[in-house]
Amino acid sequence: MDQRQRIIEENGYLLELWQKAKAGDKTAFCQLAEKQYRSLFAYATNFTDDRDFIKDSIQEIFIRIWEKRATVTIQFVSIYLFKSLRNQLLQEFRRNKYTLSSLHSQEVIQLSDCKTIETEIEQGETDLESQHKVRQAINTLPKRQQEVVFLKFYNGLENDQIAALMEINRQSVANLLYKALGALKSQMAFYTYWLFTSLLF
Repeated sequence: MDQRQRIIEENGYLLELWQKAKAGDKTAFCQLAEKQYRSLFAYATNFTDDRDFIKDSIQEIFIRIWEKRATVTIQFVSIYLFKSLRNQLLQEFRRNKYTLSSLHSQEVIQLSDCKTIETEIEQGETDLESQHKVRQAINTLPKRQQEVVFLKFYNGLENDQIAALMEINRQSVANLLYKALGALKSQMAFYTYWLFTSLLF
């Protein structure tokens, strides 16, 4: 099964849980939250290192979604949750509830930027040295390129979906991906770049 088909099937399963939750099924809603929690937490680490803040933010969006479930329409569950969490985080940053010491400096100035990619390439990779090189290379990318790489390759979103989530146009997403892959190719040894692209594509 290719990645696209896997994502379609997973979204179908999540939508089934959501429809049950929307009808008032708390068990289905908890299953949905548990299924998406790890990805949401990983995405939030692109904005801040404050784990308690991340946990509170994720809890807040799920509480809000549950309370407003009757009026919420979802087509792609992961995208809706990523967008909700992103808005929640940026809203808190704008309220200045967190000092510069708890955020990376540029995140205060450019709220749409992110810190680093903390997730790992899990499927098919057994070479820890290569894994380390890939992660190091990604960490050197500009922050917006890191966010695009996270959404595209770690979560399988399409370019138009990333554009809607990040509130930029589709061509900007394509440009960021092109620059990111070019930078990765120049920074990593050939075999590591081949591993990276073969795993993700």
